[in-house]
Amino acid sequence: MFLAFVSLVLATLVWILGLVDSFGKPSVAPALSLEQQELSLLAQPNIPEPLRPLVVGKDPAASLLDTLRVTPLDRLDDRQILLFTALEQDETYRASLRQVTIGQPELIPLQQALLGNEGPEQGRSELLALAPDPLIRRVVCSALGGSSADCVDSAQASAAARRLVFSEVFPLAALILGGLLLVRHGWLLLRRRLPSWPPLVSAPLSPLDMVLLVAGGFVVLGEVLVPLLIAPFTTWVSRGLSPALMQGLTVLVGYAALAVPPLLILRQQLSQCDQEAPPSGGWLQWQARPISSALLQGARGWLMVMPPVVLSGWLVSRWIGDQGGSNPLLEIVLNSRDPLALALLAITAVVLAPLFEETIFRGVLLPVLGRFLGRVGSVLVSALVFAIAHLSIGELPPLLVLGVGLALLRLSTGRLFPCVVMHSLWNGVTFLNLLLLGA
Repeated sequence: MFLAFVSLVLATLVWILGLVDSFGKPSVAPALSLEQQELSLLAQPNIPEPLRPLVVGKDPAASLLDTLRVTPLDRLDDRQILLFTALEQDETYRASLRQVTIGQPELIPLQQALLGNEGPEQGRSELLALAPDPLIRRVVCSALGGSSADCVDSAQASAAARRLVFSEVFPLAALILGGLLLVRHGWLLLRRRLPSWPPLVSAPLSPLDMVLLVAGGFVVLGEVLVPLLIAPFTTWVSRGLSPALMQGLTVLVGYAALAVPPLLILRQQLSQCDQEAPPSGGWLQWQARPISSALLQGARGWLMVMPPVVLSGWLVSRWIGDQGGSNPLLEIVLNSRDPLALALLAITAVVLAPLFEETIFRGVLLPVLGRFLGRVGSVLVSALVFAIAHLSIGELPPLLVLGVGLALLRLSTGRLFPCVVMHSLWNGVTFLNLLLLGA
């Protein structure tokens, strides 16, 4: 009892400090918006004219310029400064851009040419050869008087158009399909034609055991103590690696190490249940087979939860604005260019996180709470703990809705594996969208 009390107090303190600290962390939303607008501008020439208002907007160059104007200059990197300088015609903003020094010396001649400053005489082709990517090359070419035929790289524009269509049309189609499934589900619910939920199977554990598992194992040991212990090991293993690969390895090893204490505690707790015969499918009710139905249930759950999650995020941003505190993994994926580092991050986000988090939150916590709080109470409390555990104040409402969706899937199917599939799909599609935008 005393150990559980101390764990709960420490975990509460850690979570409060983490949520408060997330206010000061930057949000990935502005970076995502900027990447989306850059991709739209690059893809614009190869989007059919009738579809341009729908896919890239009325004027992607003007939209991108408006975003750059409201972004503090110290938050723009060298390529974004060049992009801003090439697009900007207003002398007020150009005067501010003249005060900015680019950190990469090889790009300074390009900046000087765009600002009209005196510098080494170089032809347009020589200057364009300095451009770090196709979009910069195109806008610089136009700013230096090049024609559309000379400045547009059709192959790059086509590739950007494909990425843009997938990153916009696929989520939109998923939202529409998910909305239709929700309407159908609601109709069947009203007509009482939905199948009854299976009995909730729970390990014979107490709320005190859950406090020790989540507060003691997950938070105090996993999130606080383990990172301190493995930091020297991670530093030693990653010596000599590139910064991107070091980051990917650190995330993978850190998350795997974080999962060890709570899983060991859970194993010990379940071993004490041996006096009771485990039910068919085990205490956690994985029931992965048949795989086909688990995949279908997970995919349907992902589609149905997407509209309310997106709506909750939109409402929060509209009512109280962007509160920051995005998951740092999002920005790492968005900015990384190392394939091996991205593979390590994908393993963490799409495999390890769903397996571990579903085991703890929907495999054990939800069923145990169900015995004491009922199904409604267990859904709400487990979803709230799941959302708070991510320590992001800005993402708290969408994560709460996602946690409710995962809990309802667990209750309606009586299986844990579809929840893992749904969680993996959510993380995987988000990961893929970040790759498309940051490519």
